[in-house]
Amino acid sequence: MGEDLAGKVAIVTGGASGIGRATVELFAAEGARVVIADVNAELGKEVAGELGDAVAFRETDVADADDVQALVDFTVGHFGGLDIMFNNAGIPSSFRRILDNDLRDFDRVMGVNLFGVMVGTRLAARHMAEHGGGSIINTSSIAALSGGAGPIMYRVSKAAVVQFSRSAAVDLADHGIRVNCIAPGHIATAISNYDMGPVIQLTQPLQRHGAPIDVAQAVLYLASDRAAQVTGIVLPVDGGTTAGPPVSQLRDLMKLKGDDDG
Repeated sequence: MGEDLAGKVAIVTGGASGIGRATVELFAAEGARVVIADVNAELGKEVAGELGDAVAFRETDVADADDVQALVDFTVGHFGGLDIMFNNAGIPSSFRRILDNDLRDFDRVMGVNLFGVMVGTRLAARHMAEHGGGSIINTSSIAALSGGAGPIMYRVSKAAVVQFSRSAAVDLADHGIRVNCIAPGHIATAISNYDMGPVIQLTQPLQRHGAPIDVAQAVLYLASDRAAQVTGIVLPVDGGTTAGPPVSQLRDLMKLKGDDDG
């Protein structure tokens, strides 16, 4: 590995598993000191213990502003600063259609997926603004970039993350703080509760099955000085899903229509 983050201090929320864990491991390999923030204390401590003194754990519920403030304070006190904030923690929502959805998960989904990102951005930025700037990366989803029948609450929360991140990028630019979004698609994690194989076959031009490390590599780019001129973007990590359907599906559609020229 290189040293793209040498001397940097980072927080990764939801860092005990999935995309968060892959990012923690990659950041540490690239020279950063990292605090894992997660509600799963047992797993978070285990991961931190495996990665050595450059990684610490802080139990955190990102939907609780006091918890997030304590996380930032702990990070600054333990490692001496905060240069990178990866607001990654997220939870799924019900797949029930609108007519049958009682919306009972609204508060918790919005609390973690949206408020957690907003308060994490605000509190990290307050430190960064006084210490030369930094990079904030927020996890959205390709579910935010198109419509769909479900999961409705998840889609809404992740779409709001996109708009918030773009607005924060403008608001914080004069403090030297960059704010960007990643939008993963069809990446197997603990909250991926559907069979990805058929979905990838039908919707993803690049048929390769992505993994958390693929998303972590995109986060590394946005966190590093390689992206010094990049702020306010939404970066899909989706095998081309948001670009359009696979050619094979278009060919099948053309055959159904009786067009043999393709």
